[in-house]
Amino acid sequence: MTGLPDEPRRPQRTRLADVAALAGVSVATASRSLGTSDKVSAQTRRRVIEAARELSYGAAAEPSADGSGRRRTVAIIVPFVTRWFFANATVAALDVLRAGGYDVLLYHLGDAAARDDFFGRMPLASRVDGILSLSMPLTEVHTLALRALNLPLVSIGSHIDGFPSVGIDEEASARLAVTHLLNQGHRRIGLIAGRPDDTRFDFTASMSRRLGYEEALASVGIGFDPRLVVEGPHGIDGGATAMTELLARPRLPSAVFAEFDELAVGALWALRRAGLRVPQDVSIVAIDNAEMAEFVDLTTVAQDVGAQGRAAARMLRQLLGDEPGTPAPQALVHPVQLLLRGSSCPPRFWPHASPPAERADDWLPSDQPRPGPDEADRRRTGPGWNEQDGPNALP
Repeated sequence: MTGLPDEPRRPQRTRLADVAALAGVSVATASRSLGTSDKVSAQTRRRVIEAARELSYGAAAEPSADGSGRRRTVAIIVPFVTRWFFANATVAALDVLRAGGYDVLLYHLGDAAARDDFFGRMPLASRVDGILSLSMPLTEVHTLALRALNLPLVSIGSHIDGFPSVGIDEEASARLAVTHLLNQGHRRIGLIAGRPDDTRFDFTASMSRRLGYEEALASVGIGFDPRLVVEGPHGIDGGATAMTELLARPRLPSAVFAEFDELAVGALWALRRAGLRVPQDVSIVAIDNAEMAEFVDLTTVAQDVGAQGRAAARMLRQLLGDEPGTPAPQALVHPVQLLLRGSSCPPRFWPHASPPAERADDWLPSDQPRPGPDEADRRRTGPGWNEQDGPNALP
């Protein structure tokens, strides 16, 4: 007996072999099941995930300084750390988390391969108390891997089954943007949609915004026309490329809805390079209100990304027991606002197609003269147009 206090025992970490034994599979199969391999059945994968959860695999940690077992560390997972939405939401969340005494591990996953590798290794195990996920597109396998960690998680900008989320109503935001154009008298409205390349992500926001576009058109009896839809990679370059493709088609829409401000900025550049005026020849609206939107005078549906980041961080702190008060809802939907700027106005001429008879008076504001067919056709012979090939392509 030395009279010295017993040295605190270090918690025993569950080994992958323990998970494999409980699930009744080999260690190799357990590893594949917790990763992204497609060489295991769904039933086996679920059995391994449940075993990992039961044994808290990867959740054991070094004891904290206060003996609570808490690491006072939170992980933030982002697809693109430099893009407007992710950068602003991350900074806002960081402020709230650091005010609560948390360190933050930031994981930037720039493409689908990096995401799959991340979830295959799952470096969060034993390192963090909770997770913030920013619009990260996840497969069922990825979601199961997160659940196996048995950690609090809050998603920003997307919904993950079984976890709380903070964001906007993407469909309603798109309906608001397109309805603004419809109320101005536009009926031939194009769509520039975000499209990932082979190595990037398929964001749920893009799909929801496209649905809102279709719903707004359907509300006034306009059917979906695939000839008015062009997809481009996310970003300004993608918007310019998509708008150039739309310009090359035989008939130019009087207005375009871009799913994201960055796409709209690229579309504005392409239109002006083609000799077309915004909004006199083509109106443009988008969603987000990124910093660049005001400088290019873009009409857009604004969302407060900073407020979403702060709300999500407070929600996570509440799940961790640091924020007293009424538990936050499972889904917190933030409001949006249509900001009218100089990129949208009523159409100058009637569209080629005739409006439904019962809505004829709604096509243009009442104080605008009703143009005849010859005047309407001037749209096809204005600046930048070529009768055979459509608008001149960018040089």
